Amino acid sequence: MDVLRPQLIKIDGRIYRKNPIQEQPCLHEEDDEDFFEGSVECADEPCEAYVVVQTQQGFRCTVKAPSLLYKHIVGKRGDTKKKLEMETKTSISIPKPGHEGEIVITGQHRSGVVSARTRIDVLLHTFRRKQPFTHFLAFFLNEVEVQERFLKFQEEVLEKCPLDRGVDASIFQNPKKLHLTIGMLVLLSEQEIQQTCEILQQCKQEFIEDLSRGKPLEAEMAGIEYMNDDPAMVDVLYAKVHMKDGSNRLQELADRVLERFQSSGLIVKEWSPVKLHATVINTRFRKDPNAV
Repeated sequence: MDVLRPQLIKIDGRIYRKNPIQEQPCLHEEDDEDFFEGSVECADEPCEAYVVVQTQQGFRCTVKAPSLLYKHIVGKRGDTKKKLEMETKTSISIPKPGHEGEIVITGQHRSGVVSARTRIDVLLHTFRRKQPFTHFLAFFLNEVEVQERFLKFQEEVLEKCPLDRGVDASIFQNPKKLHLTIGMLVLLSEQEIQQTCEILQQCKQEFIEDLSRGKPLEAEMAGIEYMNDDPAMVDVLYAKVHMKDGSNRLQELADRVLERFQSSGLIVKEWSPVKLHATVINTRFRKDPNAV
């Protein structure tokens, strides 16, 4: 990592500089948990957004996190937790594995509690991004007419390209699963699933109904594009999607939903605006993994 251009992570409106993670070799069976070695410092803004309560014993702060991520705060043999406690002069209480709850940070000095909370947030953010996606937000395009026209498109392609290498029925999307993806999510607890439902309901009340004007948004799929700059390396073909009335309402709706989920932390912000597309061919769908 270039020390003059360190990787920055934005969490809840604050920016943190991320130091390298050095992997430790796994020597024992209990060493399956990740160990974070390095420190994270608050960059451009003071970390004043946390709710830190003063108690008779000092200061206290809590962190909500899915139980699946607890092990990354504990680390191998508890090394990450011990390191955090030692460097921030705090005590960190983590629920037992499989039990949902709050991580509790206590200490004699407010700065130490804030420092520990900051580091835990960055750890959670880092290891959440390593988790496989569990859900996705999308508009489904499974109307009967759309499915029928897609099957006709598939039939025409197979008739015109019977001898083309790698072209077969297995690489086409299931017509019942045609959709426009808004964003991918990693939901690790029932609470996060419930939070997602609540955010969607808020979006509906605050702007979706206004943008849709109380009626279904009529869109059309027209034209094919590929997902790679090099045509020789194409894996995905997608249909372009446009509003029939020529407006930008569908794009605006998707962008605002994505922005709402990004601000909640449930979707990591990696691109904007949403690229509206409907995948029609993807070589990952191929039934024969050895086919080219």
